[in-house]
Amino acid sequence: MKQTQHGQQNNPYEDPGRSLWFVKRFVVLYWYSIDPGATMNLTGLHLLLTYRCTYECDHCFVHSSPRTGATMPLELALSSIRQANKLGTVSEIYFEGGEPFLVYPVLVRAAKEARSFGMQVGIVSNGYFATTIEDAVEWLKPFAEMGGVAISFSDDGFHGREDESETPADRARAAAEKLGIDAGTICIDPPGIEEDPHQPGTPIVGGGVRFRGRAATSLVDESLPRQPWSSFCSCTDEDWVDLGRLHLDPYGRLYPCQGVSLGNLNEKPLTTILEEYDPDTHPIIGPLMRGGPAELVRAHGLTLRGDWIDGCQLCYNARKALRDLFPDELGPGEVYGEMDG
Repeated sequence: MKQTQHGQQNNPYEDPGRSLWFVKRFVVLYWYSIDPGATMNLTGLHLLLTYRCTYECDHCFVHSSPRTGATMPLELALSSIRQANKLGTVSEIYFEGGEPFLVYPVLVRAAKEARSFGMQVGIVSNGYFATTIEDAVEWLKPFAEMGGVAISFSDDGFHGREDESETPADRARAAAEKLGIDAGTICIDPPGIEEDPHQPGTPIVGGGVRFRGRAATSLVDESLPRQPWSSFCSCTDEDWVDLGRLHLDPYGRLYPCQGVSLGNLNEKPLTTILEEYDPDTHPIIGPLMRGGPAELVRAHGLTLRGDWIDGCQLCYNARKALRDLFPDELGPGEVYGEMDG
């Protein structure tokens, strides 16, 4: 995955990407105007069952570690799945972390709930539990029995793979395949310098890392190429208008991007949060939608300037600086490294 270069564009009609955003925004608003009961095309809900993890990866979006303890109550997990089902558009439920197998009873029960509605289930794990293939088979049997489950195992240098020796992810994947479970691998390369294929001779950051969460500080290397803060004038990772998926954390916070909250499921039902969602007036999403991380900096008068590795790094640091002003929209503290010791 490559970091692309964004030129400065103050006029949205001179930037094809922003022009497309204006067109889409118009279409969505028009649709809502003729059908006020319409909701966004939300197809996936990702449940972050716990911020705790067996690893403390440098690239983690949410600063997971063995010391972070927040865990989603079973009732919140079940309620969120039921509410998602009532929308009529959600077809996939994902279970993530942290490490979701650390709360195994909640994971199994919630996965069964999702399957009872005919939803497809996805799980992301590092496979730490696979001390042997035989042990891993026992852990994974419930998912084979319920069917419709796919598991992705993180297996790279961030998750203990230092050479060609067998890893827990290898054993867990072998057990999943033995049971007939759809299993895959997530492998993130560390950041490095590559040549921009569109601008020969121009260095860009390669690898799959996004410089937010712990990566915004832990993986920053002075050798990595940077760009002026004002060049990050669009958010290329999120569609803030027509949200296709949302994350739910142990505290009930709903966010499209980790740490940017739309509301809390412990305070309002999912349908109400979606009906009240107005990206234009959200103090964080509004500026990001209009002009990316650079506009977020400008809109709130932040002093963040200089050069940055990517837009995520600038955005993440801007959000950290705004945490005290917008505690409801920016949180929880785990995502911003406030629990790291």
